[in-house]
Formats: sequence, structure tokens, C-alpha cells
Amino acid sequence: MADPPQPDPPLNDDSEGMDFAALANAPVASLGLPERDADALEQALGVRTVRDLAENKYVRRAQANRYLANGNK
Repeated sequence: MADPPQPDPPLNDDSEGMDFAALANAPVASLGLPERDADALEQALGVRTVRDLAENKYVRRAQANRYLANGNK
């Protein structure tokens, strides 16, 4: 069975204490991602916010693949 999503991802200091709605609209660096990696995501995939990352078609395909690879149907 796939692991459930983690509701409390490692955050950076600026996003500590944000509610989930605010975090969804925060820059991806709010998840603890280094700024240069966040910039690379924006350049490569147009991902700016946590919401953009969660809704990205490549991320969703990878999640579906992992789910199915773990024997879930």
C-alpha cells in the first residue's frame, strides 16, 4: 500500500506556522527546497507555488506510477 501524504512537510523558517491554504499558495521553497532548486523548477516546469507543484502533470503521473507499482489498483 502507498504511504499516505505527509501533512506536515519540512518547512523553511518563513513558512513555519502557515495554514495549509496559505502554504498551497506559497513558493515551493516554503517546503524546504533550496532556492536554486525552486528556480530550476520554475524554469523547467513553470512551477512557482506548492499548488503548482502538486498539480503538475509530471508529478501526478509519477505519483500514479508509484501507487500502481506498489500493487494498488
